[in-house]
Amino acid sequence: MAAVSGSKGPKHCLSFNMKIFSNALLAHYTTFQLGGACPCLVECTTPDELIQTIQKLKKENTPFLLIGSGSNLVISDHGLDITIIRYLSKTPLIENYGQDIVVSASTILDDLALFCVDCGLEGLNFTTGIPGTVGGAVAGNAGAWGKQVGDVLKSAVIIDHQGKPQNVGPDHFAFSYRHSRLKETNEIIVSVTFIGKHGDPVRLAQERAEILKQRAEKHPCLTTHPCAGSFFRNIEPTSKAERRQAAGWFLEQAGGKDLKIGGAYVFEKHANIIVKGPGARAQDVHDLHLKMMDLVKSKFGLQLTREVRFAGKFDDAPQADPEGFW
Repeated sequence: MAAVSGSKGPKHCLSFNMKIFSNALLAHYTTFQLGGACPCLVECTTPDELIQTIQKLKKENTPFLLIGSGSNLVISDHGLDITIIRYLSKTPLIENYGQDIVVSASTILDDLALFCVDCGLEGLNFTTGIPGTVGGAVAGNAGAWGKQVGDVLKSAVIIDHQGKPQNVGPDHFAFSYRHSRLKETNEIIVSVTFIGKHGDPVRLAQERAEILKQRAEKHPCLTTHPCAGSFFRNIEPTSKAERRQAAGWFLEQAGGKDLKIGGAYVFEKHANIIVKGPGARAQDVHDLHLKMMDLVKSKFGLQLTREVRFAGKFDDAPQADPEGFW
């Protein structure tokens, strides 16, 4: 995700060749299905389209925010008074060169996982079933089963603050648990090269099926239970000998499974997931997540850290950026 400052307004919209939507309702572009409108939304699917769009917006000094599938995002009910670029390709844009896998950051992460299975390439099967795009996964160093995206990233093409593409290696991202420096620098990921290794497609397919089964048992279906997946990061270990502990366990022990505010409620099978119910507002999700944090703080003295990002103005959030991510 990225932002650039400058003058407001959708004056550029008529001059684009990409798909442009005026007064776009952002609830249609997040898995939470929440959020107000923005003045202009530009849909990009390929690296060339993204580079062209960003360079044009920068030339016109037009501020923007970049989103992917909106799977880790809660957008304000008030909407965002800024142009939105949606970088998402429903058709996977992936090539492999031996054991190197080159993929557009607009590609759905699970499509990449399936591609690797079909090609008999190990290294990314842990991303099976994780919602979101490759770009979002890299920016947030997504992971599961003790593995993370940063472990297998070989290089990436990013867009710098001047709007120019630049090749960078893994050190550029300063990866840590569920974090990369891109959250601070606001650089934009265009495409990524991952390192794979040859494996047995049959075994990889069986492993993928088991991962999907386990995720289905614990995680809600986004179609019937709109949400953003796990809301908080797991708890850091207190010593090098210990593993991270699931935030959901602390939430459940603190009574978090029974919480509900407005139309937002905690998923019955997983205390670390907030679900959009009937009549839910983005503000309800915000208020509920604060209540969950308070419960864990009171019972265990632990401060939960969000994986999910908010965008825009929310009540009782004085540090929030009314036009950006926080």
